[in-house]
Amino acid sequence: MAPGQLALTALMGALLVAAFAFVAHANGWRMRLPFTNHERIATDGGHAHKPAGIKRWLTTVDHKDIGLLYGTYGVIAFIWGGVAVLVMRIELFTAAETYISPNMYNALLTSHGITMLFLFGTPIIAAFSNYFIPLLIGADDMAFPRINAIAFWLLPPGALLIWAGFFTIPLDVAIAPAETSWTMYTPLSVEQANPGVDLMLLGLHLTGVSATMGAINFIATIFTERGDDVTWANLDIFSWTILTQSGIILFAFPLLGSALIMLLLDRNFGTAFFAVEGGGPILWQHLFWFFGHPEVYILVLPMMGLVSWILPKFAGRKLFGFKFVVYSTLAIGVLSFGVWAHHMFASGIDPRIRASFMATSLAIAIPSAVKTFNWITTLWNGNVRLTAPMLFCIGFVSNFVLGGITGVFLASVPVNLILHETYYVVGHFHYVVMGMIAFAGFGAIYYWFPIVTGRMYNRTLAKAHFWLSMIGVNITFFAMLLAGYFEMPRRYATYEFNPSLAPLAEITLLHRAMTVGALIIAVGTVLWVVNVVWSWKKGRQITDPDPWDTKEYGLHGREFAWFEQQLTATDGGEETVATDGGETRNE
Repeated sequence: MAPGQLALTALMGALLVAAFAFVAHANGWRMRLPFTNHERIATDGGHAHKPAGIKRWLTTVDHKDIGLLYGTYGVIAFIWGGVAVLVMRIELFTAAETYISPNMYNALLTSHGITMLFLFGTPIIAAFSNYFIPLLIGADDMAFPRINAIAFWLLPPGALLIWAGFFTIPLDVAIAPAETSWTMYTPLSVEQANPGVDLMLLGLHLTGVSATMGAINFIATIFTERGDDVTWANLDIFSWTILTQSGIILFAFPLLGSALIMLLLDRNFGTAFFAVEGGGPILWQHLFWFFGHPEVYILVLPMMGLVSWILPKFAGRKLFGFKFVVYSTLAIGVLSFGVWAHHMFASGIDPRIRASFMATSLAIAIPSAVKTFNWITTLWNGNVRLTAPMLFCIGFVSNFVLGGITGVFLASVPVNLILHETYYVVGHFHYVVMGMIAFAGFGAIYYWFPIVTGRMYNRTLAKAHFWLSMIGVNITFFAMLLAGYFEMPRRYATYEFNPSLAPLAEITLLHRAMTVGALIIAVGTVLWVVNVVWSWKKGRQITDPDPWDTKEYGLHGREFAWFEQQLTATDGGEETVATDGGETRNE
């Protein structure tokens, strides 16, 4: 076994040990969380005291605790996926094979894609929605608290199954990391005689079941658990996006689960769902992308909701065109199921079908442009305050322009046929995933940090985190766009070729720029982790219930109104407010 592969396995194992240590010491951290004394009311409607320590986290049905569990899980997955891509990018700094084998490169490529989409993207959204949706709609808790907990606890075994191949490398057994790429195209995914692929497919199935259970819960909660003063007309924009996302999940994830079962049957029981003599490899592409492109909006729509919720707070104005933002959200949710085949323009499908999917793919840009127009108009002549949450929201919008426009070009059949399977696609996609989803997530973490921790983060480190991330993202992914114009194919572990075929020197320079940019992003992420951990323990205590000064603009959110009640109660008020946002009781 190569030393680089052994070191990678050790690093991944150390990451999991660190995560377990974090949870094991959760009792010490619990005392630093706001409003978490032993006397608080249970969030499942009872009045029993919560257990302390690790037992609390293993048995909790409190929507805020589950939100924190989702958040911790998402951060661990983000670090795992980040380490994987850093190893890949260091390898690609030079054209030849240097540090890791092509097989390990393919394994890291597969793990990175699946981890970031299924283990980071969806869970980190669930973290925000679990914690704050009940507070925003005036609910006591989620409609089904125990199902909410079950949905989360399906995720850790799912992650272990997906990553299992990396843990078995030192054991020299027949289980190796999957090398199918995150798209798992047949016949490659059928013919790989590696039990690690089966484990990965089972892990993905668990994550899909988890997401579906969560979606049902959010729909039920928003429909049935809203406060008397929360109507459809004044429902907040974040809840609208979570409702739309949940609807997409109910249609998309069960189909993925069915396709995964069919793939498992082909691999282990000799069926021919995706064999040439059966449904054919193209059938997998149709099934996968019918899920895969809505998955993009499953991840993006809630983040658009977060930006629509946070950006006006620091612009000093209400969101411009609120109804149009809602309508555009619903339109994207519907249109998302009519664009999947633009991923298959190069697969030989009927030209008439290609034309229809090109039209739909271009049409979905219209509601996306409506949102961008509304965000920019909200900023226009506003009292803009460049706090860390606002900087990440502005970065989100600017990256969305680049990521969205490059996607419009890919929707055009002639352009797609040239740029398909090049680094241009990777650059476009990562402008969306890292430049939008991660940016909105960071902005939301900074915005709600006072509520979750009762403390304030270091503002200087937060702004440094933004600028490093913004610079790193644009260096890395703009270089990918340029490499795509040079027709550099993606998913290659090396890029040694005859310079007469392509400008090798320019390609090498672009790859090195990508690596430098990725390292800059990594430095910014390290600053973020340090800032969050230090501020959670030692940050300035929050005493002002309006830390962002939103009251003077009439933009005080429901979650901060709840936060104010908590501060009042803990400062010697006559009553203690239930931490689930429910009814109060006198002490």
